[in-house]
Amino acid sequence: MEDDDKREAERVPILGEVRGDMKVFQPMHVRDISKTGVTVETPFPLHLDSLFDIRLTLGDTPVVVKGRVIHSRISDIDQHAVVYRAGLELVDPSPSASRAIEEFLGTVKGDRHSI
Repeated sequence: MEDDDKREAERVPILGEVRGDMKVFQPMHVRDISKTGVTVETPFPLHLDSLFDIRLTLGDTPVVVKGRVIHSRISDIDQHAVVYRAGLELVDPSPSASRAIEEFLGTVKGDRHSI
């Protein structure tokens, strides 16, 4: 039995070009964060002006914000990997995401002052 026989609906070959994008969540290391942006390190390059949905866990609060890549560069190279560092501007975060970020930043700053 061929794969075509298993499909519920017929697939139509495209003779021209149909453009598409996909969202794939990949792990990243957050270097710093502010109310307006975030610096991240990834094992792959991020293209300037690209938009990404960024899932952050701020303490116990998960948020998803959209970020636009403002700068990107190689941060480190070793025998086994390349690390890329990118700065992303937060694009129109929801009020609840903005509030969660501000509360997280306040908590982090407060914890550091008590040390």
